[in-house]
Amino acid sequence: MNTVESYTAKELKSSVSVKWCAGCGDHALLNALQRAIPETGVAKENVAVVSGIGCSSRLPYYMETYGMHTIHGRASAIASGLKSANPDLQVWQITGDGDCMAIGGNHFIHAVRRNIDINIILFNNQIYGLTKGQYSPTSLKGQVTKTSPYGTIEQPFNPGELVVGAHGQFFARAIDNNIPLIKDLFVLAAKHRGTSVVEVLQNCVIFNNGAHDYIGDRNEKENRQLFLEHGKPMIFGKNKDKGIILNGINLEVATIGENGITEDDILVHDAKNPNPMIHMGLINMQTPEFPVAMGVIRDVDVETYTDLLVQQEQEISEKATIHSMEELFMSGDVYEIK
Repeated sequence: MNTVESYTAKELKSSVSVKWCAGCGDHALLNALQRAIPETGVAKENVAVVSGIGCSSRLPYYMETYGMHTIHGRASAIASGLKSANPDLQVWQITGDGDCMAIGGNHFIHAVRRNIDINIILFNNQIYGLTKGQYSPTSLKGQVTKTSPYGTIEQPFNPGELVVGAHGQFFARAIDNNIPLIKDLFVLAAKHRGTSVVEVLQNCVIFNNGAHDYIGDRNEKENRQLFLEHGKPMIFGKNKDKGIILNGINLEVATIGENGITEDDILVHDAKNPNPMIHMGLINMQTPEFPVAMGVIRDVDVETYTDLLVQQEQEISEKATIHSMEELFMSGDVYEIK
């Protein structure tokens, strides 16, 4: 992958006017992505941004890179093909909870399963925003929307749970009012070899305003969010006196200094552990019983589809006896018509 002299976020801003609602969380994600890409050391002409359909999917227009605004639910398929045909490209897939997990769900899980080296940014506002407020696969059970006037009766997807269930090796989470964290996660996602999925809890100010306010409250974020760092204990709280412990196979919140609990009893985060049991527990923690896990939850290195495909192509090419279309047409049983 080509590298260049350093460039800035400003150089990644296109001349197209950003047409998201004032206050929409999408602005924060665009800002973070433009800050992150220069830190990956990749030339901007070697970056491609692919999207499906939805408010979030307008993002490629706002990036001074290559971009493709595709069709509903198919961003994973297009991004997979683009990366497979151009292994040196840094490919970003921009998608929403509806685009990715409803009509695009099948493409999404197979991109994750194959471990194609693409970076998926999942904007999760728990609603269909572009089509004016229908419930989505991540809408909370009981949520009142235009298509569930009496409350949804469906169990929502947890994106991280779906990623791990599809054998995903990288999953991270942030909220849209923490741009520095989002930027850092995008950089780490880009550096991961294989499919990376970053879920950003994003606010739709028009059709689901305040969906993540409880988690994102700036005055309470230390109590309601657990910021994970590989190799460091899972400690949280305004006084840094709470932590996550393992009781049997279940995660629990404990207070340091109570019931004999010391910092040594607090779980140390191991994002690299191939066993997903603890990662799945962290992904499923919900308020108010638990803090919501933020940061890189899982980051495991395994062979990628992209590398295996290139390797296979090279091996076949070296053994090939046919090297041109003419040789192909003239191979096998050939009949001459006079």
